[in-house]
Order: sequence, then C-alpha cells, then structure tokens
Amino acid sequence: MLSRLTANGKYTLKFDLQSRSTGNWYYAEYSTFVVLPEAHNYKLQVVGYSGNAGRDSFGVHTGQVFSTYDRDNDRWPAVNCAADFGGGFWHKSCYWCGVNSSRNADYFGNYFHWRDLPGDWQLQKSRMWLLCK
Repeated sequence: MLSRLTANGKYTLKFDLQSRSTGNWYYAEYSTFVVLPEAHNYKLQVVGYSGNAGRDSFGVHTGQVFSTYDRDNDRWPAVNCAADFGGGFWHKSCYWCGVNSSRNADYFGNYFHWRDLPGDWQLQKSRMWLLCK
C-alpha cells in the first residue's frame, strides 16, 4: 500500500515525461512524497519540485484526496475527472497533469499531458516511481 510505504518520508517521487510533439524527455522530481492512509482518503502531500518539465504540474495537487470513477473527490463540482477522463488520481480541477489518463479527450486536445511541458502539453509516454532517499 502506497500510504504505508511513504509514511516514513524516505522516498522521493520522480516522473519521466516524453513529449508527443518532439519526442524529448523531461523530468520532474519531488523531494517529499507522502500519501496519507485510507482514513484520510489517500490525501497527497508533495513538495520540493525540481526538474526541467516546466511548471510544477503535480505539486499543485498537494492536499488533494484521491478520486476514482465511483468516488468523485476532485474540486470541480460539475465534472468527475476520474470518470470523464479515465484514471484514478489526485485530481484537483482535472487538467494540471494527466499522467495516467486512459482517454484521449478533446478537452485541451488530449488529457494525457503535463501542463506547460516545454513545447507542448501532450505526452507520448510517462513513468513515475519512488526513489529511496
């Protein structure tokens, strides 16, 4: 369980992001990544952005709880981001980063993206993993 693994604060989180338009790879790394337990709806705590991926598009989700198609916890009352765009995530207002979206929605062109990635928001590939400190 991710919340148990990250509870001790011994991990950083890293994203590798490949631009769809250029094929270039970018990265975003967070020095603190903690997911609170189920009692807190897997609330996200992430800070300490570094990298060359442009805007800190994941860090804006800090404080957000996890959303799924059947548990709409995002901050956009008119939309269920997880159901409409595919993929459980710490959705805030859906569109800051969609690194695990299962749909190519017409909203902002493509929901599989990282906002303000150099050159274009759209992603070809993304990877995210925990690194031991």
